Formats: sequence, C-alpha cells, structure tokens
Amino acid sequence: MAASPLPTRRHADVIVIGGGIIGAACAREYARQGLSVAVVEPGPIGGGATAASMGHLLTVDALDPADQTESDFSRRSLQLWQDWLQAQEAHRELAEYSRCGTLWLAADAEELDLAERKCAWFGGQGLAAEMLKPEALFEAEPLLRRDLWGALRVPGDGRVYPPRVAGRWLQEAQAKLFRARAVGFDGASVRLDNGRELWGAMTVICTGLAAQQHLPAGWLLPKKGHLAITQRHPGRVQHQLVELGYLKRAHLVDQDTVSFNLQPRPGGQLLIGSSRQIGREDRELDPALLKQMLRQALHYMPGLGELSLLRCWTGVRPASRDGQPLIGAHPLLRRCWLATGHEGLGITTALATAELLVQLSLGQPCSLDPSPFRPERFSESQHVVVPA
Repeated sequence: MAASPLPTRRHADVIVIGGGIIGAACAREYARQGLSVAVVEPGPIGGGATAASMGHLLTVDALDPADQTESDFSRRSLQLWQDWLQAQEAHRELAEYSRCGTLWLAADAEELDLAERKCAWFGGQGLAAEMLKPEALFEAEPLLRRDLWGALRVPGDGRVYPPRVAGRWLQEAQAKLFRARAVGFDGASVRLDNGRELWGAMTVICTGLAAQQHLPAGWLLPKKGHLAITQRHPGRVQHQLVELGYLKRAHLVDQDTVSFNLQPRPGGQLLIGSSRQIGREDRELDPALLKQMLRQALHYMPGLGELSLLRCWTGVRPASRDGQPLIGAHPLLRRCWLATGHEGLGITTALATAELLVQLSLGQPCSLDPSPFRPERFSESQHVVVPA
C-alpha cells in the first residue's frame, strides 16, 4: 500500500488495530500520555484470545537464567496491575479480581525438588512464597488427591476477568471505536473493509495471531488450547492450582499436551485447563484431547467428577518464534508498531507491554530493556509483503 499524503485533520493521534487486552492496554497508555486514540475492532471488545484465557496473573520466576527477561517483564507488569487495581475500589470489583495465589503441585520427588528451588529463588528476590508439606496442602485444598508430595505457594498471584478489563481500559482511553476490519495500512492511514480510511500519526498492531498477515512467514505460531467451566459450587477451591509438570510440557513443540490447571471463579465456578496443540488455529473442540484434559484434572482432584460442566471452548495463543513477544517498531513499515505474540502471558504482561511500546514509540526512556522484544530480531534476509 503506497504512502498517502497526510490530511489536514487526523481521526486520532494513534490508531490501534485490535480491541483485546493488549490493544486496550496500549490505547489506555497512549491516552495517559495525552494522545488521542482510535481503536479498530470488528468483534467484541476483549474477544478472541483475551476472552478465551484464564485471566491468571502470575509471577514468572528466573530459576533458569534464560527466563530472566520473562521474569522481569511479568514482575513489572504485575506492579502496574496492582497500581491500577488499587487506584479505585471499583477496579477490583469490575475486574473480578481475587488475590487467590498459585499452588504449584509436586507429584513426585523431582517436582518437589523443583518447587523447593523455585521457593528459594522467590525468597532471594524478596517475594513471598512458601513450601506446603502434604498435610498443609490438603488442609488448604482438601479435594486434591492424597499422594501429592507438596506444593509451592505463591500468595501474590491473582486472577481477573480480562474482557471486562479491556472494556474499562478503552473507556479510560476515551478511544474512538471503529467497528470494522483493517485491510491495509501504511503507518499514517488505515483502510477499513467498509471502504473508510482513518488517519493518524502512527499505527499499532495488536491483533494477536492475525498480525501474522503483516509479517514474514513463521514469525508467529498458533497454540490452540481448551478450557472447561463447571456449574456453581461455592467454596470448593481457594487457589489457582497448577501441576509442576505444566512447565515441562508448555514448551514441547512436537506433540499435543495436557496439564492440570484449575482456577476458582467468582460465585463458585471452577475453570479447568489446559491443553496445547502446536500449529492449530481452528476453534473446533477436539473431543479426544478434551477428554484427556478432563481426565488429568480428575487425576489431581477426584472430586471434580461430582460436578457438572457448563460449557467447553477453545482459544488460540499467539506465540512468537522464540517465545518472546514482538514489541516495537515494525521492521519495514514506517510509523507502524507491533505488540503481539505473548502466548499464554498476554494478560499478565499487558500493562508492561503497553508501557514499553509507548516509551519506544515516543522516544522516552524505557522501564525495561526492549532488545529481547524488538521485532527486527527476526528480520534478517526476510521481506514483508504488505497487503494492498
């Protein structure tokens, strides 16, 4: 798409494409800097991967030094989440926020050793964490199976309902909302599928996996997941429960995997995950994999068999080629910026993503080192085909 001359009047200073949690966070942060924002979103605000997520706010540890970037990123973002949640009492209620904490469950000696080393790391960082022996674990969560070796408890982790948060952030941004699909852009203008053209000083692409159409092949990879939610059964579970085996399976690329991941929702519903299907971006339920996921949940919490499921659904995590999100200038499109590829940490890292992107695009000092996230790290010997 050839660059067009700037009009005398912009629709907004910044045009954000995508109304999920990342797009909403970016819109809010630009507005906090005094800029006007337009958001292009054809579907529900907070839909897509945002609506399909668990809304788990979790601290990523750096027991492995290779995880230091992700750890710093999550910790900065959780600080920003707390700033927002505490700014107004209404924010906590609107977000359905609960500081439920996470219990990382150890099923054998190897996982118990991992939990203990992670606990030591948290303590060394001045972060709250404790080991629970089996007796204390079963007192905290009586429905768990009785042969677990213990658990790591991270009390500062929490949960939110992301679609409502995304809607609130767009309200705070006073964003102009355009219900259409972006079909072309050059950084200064965005062409919509209804024939309209929007003008701004810069364009920000926050469309998750759909951003791949504006990038070289292979920069983003879909990772499909399943979730299920029960009818209301208040008081049965207090913490987010995750098996430590989840950490080993989350990075496998050659097979479908399931892990036990359970979250108590307001009113007593239980949200059950999780699964990963690498390279799958369809939204159809996979009955065999869903059955395997639920069987894994029953293995860790046999009492779940007494509960009725309300519904099951799928979502697609947009993962990058190296596991780090793309945050920064588009390598070939002038005045165009990217914020995508967060895989399963988009909710946790939304606010730090917005902060970093705004700092980069406005030439401000950065709160975090931006180099691990710069999109141009993938651009060697590749070319972008820009939609006409």
